[in-house]
Amino acid sequence: MKLTKRKGFNFFRSYYDVYNELETDKDKINFINALLDRQFLGIKPTDLKGMAKFAYISQTNSIDSQVKGYEDKTGIKLEVNIAPPTAPPTYGGKLPPNLQVQVQEEVQVQDVIDFDNLVLFINETFGRKFESIKTPIKNKYKARLKEGYKKEDITTAIKSCKNDQFHKDLNYKHCTPEYFSRLKTLDLHSSITETPNENKTNEQIQYENIMNQIAKNKEYDSKKGE
Repeated sequence: MKLTKRKGFNFFRSYYDVYNELETDKDKINFINALLDRQFLGIKPTDLKGMAKFAYISQTNSIDSQVKGYEDKTGIKLEVNIAPPTAPPTYGGKLPPNLQVQVQEEVQVQDVIDFDNLVLFINETFGRKFESIKTPIKNKYKARLKEGYKKEDITTAIKSCKNDQFHKDLNYKHCTPEYFSRLKTLDLHSSITETPNENKTNEQIQYENIMNQIAKNKEYDSKKGE
């Protein structure tokens, strides 16, 4: 029996949709096993293959966010019990000198969003007339960067929505600065890569079917909530 301190987690509709799009029982079992091990034990899958791997990758941000939320709220780390390596001396500091330098470098290279350029890009892309981005929304963008998203993910999401038939039909009604600060928007639109049809493998086509099904459900839910 695998022991865990966690009692439960929210099983999102998108997990169920991805599961149902998988064609073989083997892929379904591998996907669910990887999802449960990550949620209850903190184990990130390293040996998933084929469509099970595609399915898991499509949900990685949601899964990792749930795990992080649980760990931050409870202070309990979901991880395998492996003896940690012996830490080098800190010489009076809280971190070894080499780690202090590394942390400082990481802070310096962190992405910074130019919000004036961002609102201009959104206006030009969708023919809108937003004057600025409010502070609470700026904070949401900054939170996305801290979670590991890149400025390129935001740009990709905006370009993806520009070509998305759902948004075209609604005359880009939902394409606001706030919309692109949402985690689920970036999950949905920032990972879409176009490949010519004649070059697509069967796995790529099946993966696109999975993502399209998720897109329909998420956009429908978003529309109902606004």
